[in-house]
Amino acid sequence: MREIVFDTETTGLDSRVERVIEIGAIELVNRFPTGRTYHVYINPDGRPIDPEAQAVHGISMADLADKPVFGGIVDEFCAFIDGATLVAHNAGFDIGFLNAEFARYGKPPIEQSRVVDTLAIARRKHPMGPNSLDALCRRYGIDNSHRTRHGALLDSGLLAEVYIELIGGKQAAFGLSVAETSANRREDIEVQVVLAARPEPLPPRLTAPEREAHARLVASLGEKAIWLKPDFQPLAEAEA
Repeated sequence: MREIVFDTETTGLDSRVERVIEIGAIELVNRFPTGRTYHVYINPDGRPIDPEAQAVHGISMADLADKPVFGGIVDEFCAFIDGATLVAHNAGFDIGFLNAEFARYGKPPIEQSRVVDTLAIARRKHPMGPNSLDALCRRYGIDNSHRTRHGALLDSGLLAEVYIELIGGKQAAFGLSVAETSANRREDIEVQVVLAARPEPLPPRLTAPEREAHARLVASLGEKAIWLKPDFQPLAEAEA
């Protein structure tokens, strides 16, 4: 199973007029990162960056002056995500922007059936929230101390870790598959076992003559015999 965990940064919030200026993406196969990533900065083709958006991601127009427009990267990006499930946090936002960019360059839109929204998963799993990426990192003990500003590739890396936790933790990443039958079906039933104390201790297994014979043997071994050490438990007591 191939999945692409991705994030975008944009010039603003309205996908009808604003533009994508950064894409970061990480490839997972069977829930393991493969090491393949995609990262690009994009010139917004004359669209200015909203000051509030710039305060979030820190990307300026000067940073993008020599970067390609979306049309210059659209084919390589489509090739990277081809055939994969796309995973994003608040996916409607990112998919809306990508589909708007695709439409400008005559590319088909991303079908909703290909998309996994981690925000929707988090809201179902943790209905009391909060469910921002930072909040989920704190919940699952994922180190995000280096995230001082939003960045598409950095956020994709954090989201990949959060996603694995949301769908069941690290053990889900092994990709093992077992056919479910009546023999191996497991119900989540908690069973409590309480061991009651014996009302009376068991009788010793050694007879009186046997204990006397053992005592004589120990006496013949001298003062260094293990049976004479202070922390040694006598047989008669051990058998009680």
